[in-house]
Amino acid sequence: MDKNTIWAIVLSSIVLFATFFIQNKYFAPQPVQPLAADSTAQTENLQNTASSDALASQIRAAAFSSDAAKASEDGANMPEEVLEEKEYLIETETLKVRFTNRGGDIISYELKEHFDGNVPVQMAKNIAPSNRAFSLAFGDSSGAPVNDLFNVKIIDDKTIGFYKKFTAANPSDGQSSFVLVKQYSFDETEYLFKLDITIDGDKNMSGLAFGNAAYTLRTSPQIGPYYNPKVDRYERRTFMFFSKEKLKKLNLSDGNIKTFDKNFSWAGVAGKYFTQQIVSPASQSPVIQNAYYSTKNRVDNFQDAQLFLVRSPVSGSFAQDSYYIYMGPKVEKNVGIYNNAAENNWKLADLRLDESLGSGWLAWLETFLKFLMEFFYKLIPNWGVSIILMTILLKVAMYPLTKKSSVSTLKMQELQPRIQEIQTKYKNSPEKMNAEMAKFYKEAGYNPLSGCLPLLIQFPLIFAMFNLFNNYFEFRGAMFIPGWIPDLSVGDSVYVFPAGLPLIGELPLRLLPIIYVASQLLFTKITQTASANAAGGNSMKYMMYGMPLFFFFMFYSAPAGLLLYWTVSNFLQLIQQLFINKMMHAKRVEMGLAEADAPKRTVTSKKKK
Repeated sequence: MDKNTIWAIVLSSIVLFATFFIQNKYFAPQPVQPLAADSTAQTENLQNTASSDALASQIRAAAFSSDAAKASEDGANMPEEVLEEKEYLIETETLKVRFTNRGGDIISYELKEHFDGNVPVQMAKNIAPSNRAFSLAFGDSSGAPVNDLFNVKIIDDKTIGFYKKFTAANPSDGQSSFVLVKQYSFDETEYLFKLDITIDGDKNMSGLAFGNAAYTLRTSPQIGPYYNPKVDRYERRTFMFFSKEKLKKLNLSDGNIKTFDKNFSWAGVAGKYFTQQIVSPASQSPVIQNAYYSTKNRVDNFQDAQLFLVRSPVSGSFAQDSYYIYMGPKVEKNVGIYNNAAENNWKLADLRLDESLGSGWLAWLETFLKFLMEFFYKLIPNWGVSIILMTILLKVAMYPLTKKSSVSTLKMQELQPRIQEIQTKYKNSPEKMNAEMAKFYKEAGYNPLSGCLPLLIQFPLIFAMFNLFNNYFEFRGAMFIPGWIPDLSVGDSVYVFPAGLPLIGELPLRLLPIIYVASQLLFTKITQTASANAAGGNSMKYMMYGMPLFFFFMFYSAPAGLLLYWTVSNFLQLIQQLFINKMMHAKRVEMGLAEADAPKRTVTSKKKK
């Protein structure tokens, strides 16, 4: 045997020994047990250039590549690998999202461009070790979230995947293994992200069902910003479903749960300015069989508002559910783009997420009011000034109707004697009296409803304004007057009592509600007439002076933008009424009504003496 042959045998032996050592130490097959973790080495074996759609198939190849070795007694007795809990960060231009590999869940979701005080708005509030955002529980909503450590695959700087192998009983017979994959994909500029949940079973798997469901997906327990429902009555959490071209909304009190068992395109939870909406996975048959909205848990005095989506049982060995999830501001330019594939980077169309912004039959009026305010804001970039200019424009436009209403009231006074005659003559015959009254109105050319027209028009305007100023996103943080009205979306404040007030607590002193009530009382004093006083007496005076005081307490903490509109509207109405009163006095003199009233005032004054 020559020297070269000896060296060849020695080197071959070293290579074989090293190969067996490395294989047994680093590539030993893992046991198939419930909640067993896959080897971290499998993560490293996946190609770094993998696309998001290919992750599940790569994990399947890595997880089930050694089926023959699974039955090996030595392999079954290998110790399970211990994984460490770690956090991962994905950051875009608009979002900063933190994940944990425990369950593959979200633990923080910050909106970088929107703030709650000095910190970004947190859309994953009330996070607890047992309740994280987008956690998954096997079975229905009563099941506990999966709390095991997952392996992690970072696809790219905007995509991350979590996966883990489990075993479960087949719906028919026996047990099988499956890999659960949760993959999150984000866009650089948009608030909508994609969550793919994949169930990938072995060849023996005939389906996945725990009771009547495969799994339940939870949303964030609560969305920010934080609010105190005892103080801020204009902030709430609303449960929403969009089903069959209709939006359904639901508000629950603390500690309740509500079931929605009808098909829906998307479901979500909305606050005053922010929302989370989940698009149901597309399928010929409903993937989500029902949903729950829960307010049962409380963290740091902040009630949860959480959505549970229950997935129907999986048939076969493979299922992939793609959820598109919007978590961001309730703004048309952000949610409306998903109606047209050309306007968003996900190429999604007809999602109708913007239905969450609607206000029912007054939506068209709110849109018009927004247009006016935005037009004035372009001229003078101050939303408070924009409100004032819009109010002036509306009052000028409404002046002809207001004037017509006043003239109608005067006409009614002129016809009052004849009306009383008819009422007295036919008091025992209501049908005859109504016929004679109609005949008289026609002869006099008077329409009794003409005086009500301005009021009928103003009611929709008032409702639209109330809803708009309570929810218009641009008012959030919009300053009008520094030191007094720094934010049009909340009440103004000129002083905060350090020790609070008895039975009230820490309630700031607000100047705007006081000015509003003063303007309302002054307007009431000027617009009241002698005939109104005579007709209503003390009860009329109570209504005229008592209602403004009632509104003072009711709207004390109303958004400053809304009170600013009402206050400016009152002062403008006051100026208009002064002109109308002057005109009315001239007409009363012309009609002889002023002279008719003079003796009554004289008699009254004599009686007082």
